[in-house]
Amino acid sequence: MERVISKIEIYDVATSSHRVVREFPFLLEAPNWSPDGKYLIFNSNGRLYRMNVDGSGEPLLIESGIAVKCNNDHVISSDGKQIAVSHHTASDGNSRIYVFPFEGGEAKEVTPIGPSYLHGWSPDMKQMAYCAFRGDAHVVHTLDLETGIETAHTKGEDGLSDGPEYSPCGKYIWFNWVKTGLMQVWRMKADGSEQTQMTFDEDLNSWFPHVSPDGEKVVFVAYHKGDLKPDEHLPNKNVVLRMMSANGGEPKTIVELFGGQGTINVNSWSPDSKQFAYVSYEVVVE
Repeated sequence: MERVISKIEIYDVATSSHRVVREFPFLLEAPNWSPDGKYLIFNSNGRLYRMNVDGSGEPLLIESGIAVKCNNDHVISSDGKQIAVSHHTASDGNSRIYVFPFEGGEAKEVTPIGPSYLHGWSPDMKQMAYCAFRGDAHVVHTLDLETGIETAHTKGEDGLSDGPEYSPCGKYIWFNWVKTGLMQVWRMKADGSEQTQMTFDEDLNSWFPHVSPDGEKVVFVAYHKGDLKPDEHLPNKNVVLRMMSANGGEPKTIVELFGGQGTINVNSWSPDSKQFAYVSYEVVVE
């Protein structure tokens, strides 16, 4: 029998060091850092929990109404008052996006069409970005929250695209795309124009780029070529965390760890852009 140990870690940019904040004897994933700097939000077994940044005290379950089958796609609104999640609905099992209060409460459906996997919420809270299956294509979409109009920005024939997230200025969406062979980091304008490849690694598959609140740095997770297919992001792999300038340039590997899926699926930068959180894992055979 195998059991997963999850370690929430924090990386300090100034010192290039990382430390374990708290260890849990079960699977948890994807810590967000709250805009007020006080909490880390993570998912485990379909629910969301709030934990003090220093790891003290017991994590608090965030009530979410009907949204009790959430995955690791959760985003906190820029004003810190709401959380958006991807919840697998009971009717057909497909993921749809829901929103509920940060302090907990009833969940409101945002995307009636599924599957829809949330990744980004614009700074002005008027748009959401997500990847979705429409027909046979898994592509990046945005949604105008006022009109309900959904717009596709990538093409299914160009391969899987995923992880769309807004830059703090709201002008860009960063995402990952397998269009040129391996999974690479891309950036486009928020309207879908000027799609630009930002990484060009020949031995890594890069996923889930997250821009720091000051708009200067991007951190993402990368899998080693050959460990999985370019369009897969699996758990329990030897992966690396990489950092690059938001203006482009050569990324630098800053952490090597055992993880992958769940490690850094969501933006986990601290509000001051000095630190970010992630999860490393250990598999124990009992």
